[in-house]
Amino acid sequence: MMRVLLLGGTTEASSLAETLTKARVDAVFSYAGRTDSPKAQPLPMRFGGFGGVAGLIDYLRSESITHVVDATHPFAAGMSRNAFEACAQVNLPLVRLERPEWVPGSGDNWTLLPSVEDIPAALPDDPARVFLAIGKQQIGLFAVKPQHHYLLRLVDEPKGALPLPDCSVVIERGPFDVSADRALMETHRITHVVAKNGGGRGARAKLDAARTLGLPVLMAKRPALPGNRVASDAEEVM
Repeated sequence: MMRVLLLGGTTEASSLAETLTKARVDAVFSYAGRTDSPKAQPLPMRFGGFGGVAGLIDYLRSESITHVVDATHPFAAGMSRNAFEACAQVNLPLVRLERPEWVPGSGDNWTLLPSVEDIPAALPDDPARVFLAIGKQQIGLFAVKPQHHYLLRLVDEPKGALPLPDCSVVIERGPFDVSADRALMETHRITHVVAKNGGGRGARAKLDAARTLGLPVLMAKRPALPGNRVASDAEEVM
């Protein structure tokens, strides 16, 4: 009997959860536990990590999982690599649901960098106003450029002091739209946008807004992930 482990946290994962439910597929939706207010899903949910490759293997066996779908964020490289290794060791089929990367178009002013770690050095030395649209996990990297004002958009209220001495925080959950993101950037007098190439429609708005305002975007490229079974939408997974 088929039983699917869906590694989620993205809009595409939620869409696949709906598809699996309608198809009456026995499945579990797994959140990494990086948010205090995860979106409700139509599938049974579990939260938190597995304890590395060994812990994931134990879970796959104990829960009689027959198929795994990795629909985590493209930058959740650690989870994706663990899933690939665990499935390889126990010989389970693994499909990665991966939304297409963003590509710059006419009028875009993007600087592509190998990783988020490379972006702080690419920011100007003179004080700037930076929309740091990368989530909360790596904002501490930008403490090396304390002369800038940083605008952070987070899903949850931060717990404790932030590592940036001069910053503003907006609590919002996507998807976002271009007009609202443009207004946000104008209100905060943003001069630079920092993003990760996560792809997808819901988070693209900030890039289109930056283009309309003529703002430079510093973009981190995706990490390389293992595996060659990749689907671009829920239909391909099924």
